[in-house]
Amino acid sequence: MLALLLALAVAAPAEPPPPPTASEAQALVRKVQAHYDQTKDLRAKFQQTYTYSGFGRRQTSSGELLVKKPGMMRWEYRKPAPKVVVVKGTRLVQYEPDENQAYVDERFDASGMSAALTFLLGKGDLEKEFDVSVRPGGTLVLRPKVEDPRVESIELVAGPEGQILVTRVVDGSNNVNEIRLEDVRRNVGLPDSAFELELPKGVLRMEPPGK
Repeated sequence: MLALLLALAVAAPAEPPPPPTASEAQALVRKVQAHYDQTKDLRAKFQQTYTYSGFGRRQTSSGELLVKKPGMMRWEYRKPAPKVVVVKGTRLVQYEPDENQAYVDERFDASGMSAALTFLLGKGDLEKEFDVSVRPGGTLVLRPKVEDPRVESIELVAGPEGQILVTRVVDGSNNVNEIRLEDVRRNVGLPDSAFELELPKGVLRMEPPGK
């Protein structure tokens, strides 16, 4: 009988952990905010997976990301095809070498970008702009306090120091843009020149989509 009771005790499922509390979510979002408030620049490798809800297909790409405050960002796509997207203040350039074309916007409004990206540029306060919760396992979930068709929710997976490892943005059409960051190095002293993009001669310059 004793052996049977011991066996049942071992086989009994463990009680699930209690759901995270509001104070735990608040503590995590503040840790993430503080980490990036103290970040002047960063360099990281990225893998981006965009899932189109209506078509049931995914597009995966990868490369290197550079960010510097205030307002500078460079996406160097290497796979599946080379592409460079540079934001510097109000100027955005997207260069596609294989197509020999570039989109140039001299009046770019960064507020049109996803909040998950503008946050990296040092803009915005997560606690003020989002309703915050946390899932078991530590995934931070942000939902805009003001309705925004570009963002239904943002999920952030953070490391022990508050550094973002994964961002997952779901828009109003249920498309999902997931970015995984690896080999993240912060405050490395990136020069402003890293965010200059001189286009080769003969490149076809086009108006950005939607302009």
